Amino acid sequence: MDVIEVPDPADPRLADYVRLRDTNLRRSIEVEHGLFMAEGDKVIRRALTAGFAPRSLLLTRRRLDALADLAEAVAAPVYVVAQEVAESLTGFDVHRGALASFHRRPLPDPGAVLEKARRVVVLEDVLDHTNVGAIFRSAAGLGVDAALLAPRCADPLYRRAIKVSMGAVFTLPYSRLTDWYGGLDLLRDRGFHLMALTPAADAVPLPTALAEAGDRPAALLLGSEGDGLSSRWLGQADTPVRIPMAGRDVDSLNVTAAAAIACYELTRPAG
Repeated sequence: MDVIEVPDPADPRLADYVRLRDTNLRRSIEVEHGLFMAEGDKVIRRALTAGFAPRSLLLTRRRLDALADLAEAVAAPVYVVAQEVAESLTGFDVHRGALASFHRRPLPDPGAVLEKARRVVVLEDVLDHTNVGAIFRSAAGLGVDAALLAPRCADPLYRRAIKVSMGAVFTLPYSRLTDWYGGLDLLRDRGFHLMALTPAADAVPLPTALAEAGDRPAALLLGSEGDGLSSRWLGQADTPVRIPMAGRDVDSLNVTAAAAIACYELTRPAG
């Protein structure tokens, strides 16, 4: 175990961990260096189990003994810092006591992700990292085969998305479409029935649409937090679908709740 005490938050060896709440800075750093951050013991272990290669591990001194086995498992430098150094460096209270920097892997081609998939979710411009993480967690937990992201969709490997997904972003196969305008043609060419989730009153209830689609593979299209799906993607879908609501002045759910319910319907056995 290569444990290195670092007393200075400005030490260049800790550069991967600087200002983790500064979204714009982190996008720049993580893209430039091809890295992502994992927070907390469980999530770090899940990244290791998924085969991601660590760059380094950062532990607070008070958690070193409790996380000694994690430090032993990481084939990379283990930096140990005081709690106040961790807070100064990252910009928040590292109460879980563990952060790790990992190398990113190239994303697979979207076609390769779809090759054996029967049930997929497709996210158009879901910009909030927390929402992306929550959707991945629901999709992975309920048995969805894969996810595709529109070009502007938030990064599943951003620290907050990873944390909310509890590591599901490491296990659910996904890729990013390079063409928003014609990206759905890829799914249609592979025989997927495109179902656009919308609160529109004239949309087909999702269970009904799935029953009518029969054995065809299905792709569930989910839109942005505020505006929902674009008119283009709605127009390109085979069927607009909705989650039936009981009324009481509530006509729709937020995207994460709707995704969880829709993924359950998407993956449950027919009948």
